[in-house]
Amino acid sequence: MSKLLEAGKIVSVFGIKGEVKVQPWCDTPDFLCEFDTLYYKSGTPVVIERSRVAKNIVVMKIEGIDTVEQAQKVRNRVLYIDRDDVELEEGCYFVQDLIGLKVTDSRSGRVYGELTEVSETGANDVYHIKAEDGKMYYIPAIPSVIDETDIEGGVMRITPLEGLFEGMEEVR
Repeated sequence: MSKLLEAGKIVSVFGIKGEVKVQPWCDTPDFLCEFDTLYYKSGTPVVIERSRVAKNIVVMKIEGIDTVEQAQKVRNRVLYIDRDDVELEEGCYFVQDLIGLKVTDSRSGRVYGELTEVSETGANDVYHIKAEDGKMYYIPAIPSVIDETDIEGGVMRITPLEGLFEGMEEVR
């Protein structure tokens, strides 16, 4: 499990004092504003002097970047958070930790496939499950379907909605 998690990408320069626009890759842009320190992929700390949300983008002032030219040099860099700096609520997970989980039936143990992607729909997330034959299935991330998420064990146990996996070959 990676200690650093992708949180957003510096997409452009903002203004003339070295501020940058960051496209957040988290549930809300406000979440990204909670951090005083972010990181580059190398693990180098990035001290955030101030940040604010402007529409769906985060405008940040990074310590040591005071000109348009300096800000231009960090364009397209990905910013990371340290997972130890975040306390998740019970039943909440980082998307990065869900990707790759083996999805199985809670009752029969039948393997449906691997969780490959998470989509936000507004009402609830949707998990993309890729079966061994390459076919994609989509399950809602709701308590009546998701019985157990075992990140350490690499498995998610579900009770699928009626008919969801009909016609799927039995995979063991």
